[in-house]
Amino acid sequence: MGNADYECPRRVSIPPSKPFFNSLKSGLKETLFPDDPFRQFKNQSASRKLLLGLQYFVPILEWAPRYTFEFFKSDLLAGITIASLAVPQGINSSFVPPLVYAMMGSSKDLAVGTVAVGSLLISSMLGKEVNPNENPKLYVQLALTATFFAGVFQASLGFLRLGFVVDFLSHATIVGFMGGAATVVCLQQLKGILGLVRFTHATDLQSVMRSVFSQTSQWRWESGVLGCCFLLFLLLTRYFSKKKATFFWINAMAPLTSVILGSVLVYFTDAERHGVQVIGQLKKGLNPPSLSELDFGSPYLMTAVKTGVIIGVIALAEGIAVGRSFAMFKNYHIDGNKEMVAFGMMNIAGSCTSCYLTAGPFSRSAVNFNAGCKTAVSNIVMATAVMITLLFLTPLFHYTPLVVLSSIIIAAMLGLIDYEAVIHLWKLDKFDFIVCMSAYVGVVFGSVEIGLVIAVTISLLRVLLSVARPRTFVLGNIPNSVTYRSIDQYPDAKSVPGVLILHIDAPIYFANASYLRERISRWIYEEEEKLKISGETGLQYVILDMSSVGSIDTSGISMFEEIKKVVDRRGLKLLLANPRSEVIKKLNNSKFIENIGQEWIYLTVAEAVAACNFMLHTCKSNPEVEYNSQDDNV
Repeated sequence: MGNADYECPRRVSIPPSKPFFNSLKSGLKETLFPDDPFRQFKNQSASRKLLLGLQYFVPILEWAPRYTFEFFKSDLLAGITIASLAVPQGINSSFVPPLVYAMMGSSKDLAVGTVAVGSLLISSMLGKEVNPNENPKLYVQLALTATFFAGVFQASLGFLRLGFVVDFLSHATIVGFMGGAATVVCLQQLKGILGLVRFTHATDLQSVMRSVFSQTSQWRWESGVLGCCFLLFLLLTRYFSKKKATFFWINAMAPLTSVILGSVLVYFTDAERHGVQVIGQLKKGLNPPSLSELDFGSPYLMTAVKTGVIIGVIALAEGIAVGRSFAMFKNYHIDGNKEMVAFGMMNIAGSCTSCYLTAGPFSRSAVNFNAGCKTAVSNIVMATAVMITLLFLTPLFHYTPLVVLSSIIIAAMLGLIDYEAVIHLWKLDKFDFIVCMSAYVGVVFGSVEIGLVIAVTISLLRVLLSVARPRTFVLGNIPNSVTYRSIDQYPDAKSVPGVLILHIDAPIYFANASYLRERISRWIYEEEEKLKISGETGLQYVILDMSSVGSIDTSGISMFEEIKKVVDRRGLKLLLANPRSEVIKKLNNSKFIENIGQEWIYLTVAEAVAACNFMLHTCKSNPEVEYNSQDDNV
């Protein structure tokens, strides 16, 4: 480029400083309200604002007007099906909490009910303080009080807008979690298939297999044959419904049909006396109010609070993971904040109606999904069916065989092991594959919680590594253009003689400042050695492309000051290209701009390169010109 072709570039603007509280307000708004829920209230009347507010906190008011009879037919079948599962799994907790969630939750597929891990935690933590056999009343009071605090804690997280923690459940984590949970749930159903009376409460593979094979003498072939027959029936109906869409109703009705046929078969063949376990006698009547049972003056109150917080976190993590998993299948979004509030309110309501901790059990949600539910109305149908059952129909469920319910759950689980997605992850991103498999192995060999913790930890480790070890790469000029791109990505990109252009691909913080200082110094050293060996023009300028540096802290500023010293010691000149608003503002406040010189900061890499070429040509034509001088207008 000749001197006549060089034009003085426009200087990089330094934005005016904002008051601290304005910046803090803006940051909190972006963190806690990224969806800007208040925008819908602008320019609305008071009555309209009230309605929009109710719709936001009670989502059923928003989608109910669009609800159709076609949706209801699907939800009716799904609701009755999961109601049949609720009978042996905890019928009392399947009445009030599902109604609350249906009104306030954002998942279309989550089926509300008790979860095994919550029951075990309540039993183990409260059992250390109060013996349920010696003092059953106090134990029940503490269990209900712990459930109340679990609800308060969950709802508080939602009201504090901490739903963004849901984002740490990546796609790979969900695929592994679903596959692992489906595997574990299938194995647990061996109790019903084999007709076993005693079975482990643990969910890991080792405990389940030990429980199964240590009781081979207790296996009942009658139960096994019946279970395999119904499982085959359910799988065949799914196969035909996938082959032809018009047969969808066959697959949707298959679980309920299995329950009815199984009950009739047991009744007329007297199979109960031949090893086929049935639900048996159910307690009649609705849940009594239990507000008076909440004991806030108990000497064990802190134990109840601690138990509530722990079971609240566990139930929330598992429930949201389940909800996101099925939302991914149907390609819709669930709101983490609304889920937290919904879970909290249903547990608060449950603690006042003789229900202990409820969440979104994977097995019941999978059956709900497999039965073709369309909305949360399936939970309302389930609650209604449970209410009718508790009041009038408890004798009819006496003969429902547990093995049929196990078959329904296994059939639903098998469709959730997405091996094709795992293969896709392997081909696309090996690290995501590792995250997926760690979630699967953690769930299968440990527990749901262990699997989620391992997968989320590995995912966070990946994020930390990307922050602590950001990518830096050399840029070159794309021929016949003023565009500069990575030389590794574009092999035809040409290096600029005498100029090293480095791109920093991350914000600069204390976690990566030291690494970047060492890496940039090494880039400079390697470039000088390469030019020395090749005999090309020596290195004169170092340009740092900062277009991807969105923010910087004081450690990052110190890093730039040290790089400036390194460059000066080598007789080179440092230039900055395209610093972002927050970065240039902090560099200016720290006096680094004054140190380096405003004239060495450019809007684009192309302008910085043009300035370097201008100076190189000027110095060649006039050797008396010093490299470290330039017209202030540049």
